[in-house]
Amino acid sequence: MAPTPAGNTTTRVHVISDVHGNVRDLARAGEGADALVCLGDLVLFLDYADHSRGIFPDLFGTANADRVVELRTARRFTEARDFQARLWEGAGGDRRALIEAAVRKQYAEMFAAFPTPTYATYGNVDMPPLWHEYAGPGTTVLDGQRVEIGGRVFGFVGGGLRTPMNTPYEIGDEEYAAKIEAVGEVDVLCTHIPPEVPELVYDTVARRFERGSRALLDAIRRTRPRYALFGHVHQPLTRRMRIGATECVNVGHFASTGRPWVLQW
Repeated sequence: MAPTPAGNTTTRVHVISDVHGNVRDLARAGEGADALVCLGDLVLFLDYADHSRGIFPDLFGTANADRVVELRTARRFTEARDFQARLWEGAGGDRRALIEAAVRKQYAEMFAAFPTPTYATYGNVDMPPLWHEYAGPGTTVLDGQRVEIGGRVFGFVGGGLRTPMNTPYEIGDEEYAAKIEAVGEVDVLCTHIPPEVPELVYDTVARRFERGSRALLDAIRRTRPRYALFGHVHQPLTRRMRIGATECVNVGHFASTGRPWVLQW
């Protein structure tokens, strides 16, 4: 940490979310920082901006990825699931095994790119049971837990709430609320999904409201952390707003920009 003119020290933390396979920029994300905070979604299953990237097009081709994105964007989720089911039926092999093998390959690259120290929690597309296999000694995985960084208390809550998308780490509202409660009062509240505020949960490109958490919103109003940091919504109507005393910031743009959000004190 660099000394200030007064002889004190400054702490600089880089915060990222929604990495979605961007290993190149992840390897540089901690440069100049005392710690890296990652709020999940390491896996790239299907890139809505470039349909040729991700596990799905690797298995089934870009044309089929185009069709899935078209159906999901139109909120025709049942048709999208049926279409994908037919593709899996014709793929041969075990679906779960094929996905896990692809995820493992991505995790091996991304966890190797994490700097020391990194504090990370899961996103809704992540597979939590695999993380402890790949997280090295410099990476601390937290979910419903707290840690002190540079004299400030950070709380972490991973995963998302249940949706028609049925991504790997979606949980029920009560379970999610219990994790928020377990974290309690913190200086910086770090989650994958945003609080349930329309401007923060609407994705302007996917053209839909993602699921935010009412329990998270209530906790922000009640406990008044300095910051509430989150990702999940890649192109929100609003990236930053205040809720009472709390500065709420969407940091979920790392896959496309490769730039971390900087928190310094």
